[in-house]
Amino acid sequence: MSTDAIVLLKDDHKAILKTFQDFEKLGPDAHVRKGQLVDRMVELLTVHTYLENEVMYPRVRELLPALEDDVLESYEEHHVADVLVMELVGMKPDAERFTAKTTVLIENVRHHIDEEEKQWFPQVREGLSRTVLQQIGQEMIDARATAPTKPSQPGALKKTIDAVIK
Repeated sequence: MSTDAIVLLKDDHKAILKTFQDFEKLGPDAHVRKGQLVDRMVELLTVHTYLENEVMYPRVRELLPALEDDVLESYEEHHVADVLVMELVGMKPDAERFTAKTTVLIENVRHHIDEEEKQWFPQVREGLSRTVLQQIGQEMIDARATAPTKPSQPGALKKTIDAVIK
């Protein structure tokens, strides 16, 4: 298994995007399965955004100050996703706006992933050595062990509060 931070984040992206695709294939009455997939999305996104917000973004900000604006934009994109996730957690899968809200979450996260993979990751890879990316990746692996999996857990709440007050 690679410890390269970008490889690890791309692996997360693949799992997240697969869950999105599975959701989009379902018919309008597949409420139980939609609920299960949204639960999975919430878990994947909660862990992933925690790792980026707590490990990857601060390290990149420190080591590549020229990418500061990109990091700040990413924090805000995560905040939008966090708000939608919090709303979805409180909804029943057969609620009138459940599918629509999930679709908006999917569209926002796809945009974020696309920007990261096509623009931001190449800049980070160019600016940081392989060794540094592996060190950051190991920090992410270590942090994953205690990362929140639900938006109501303290680590996840902290990143939501940080987005509002910073």
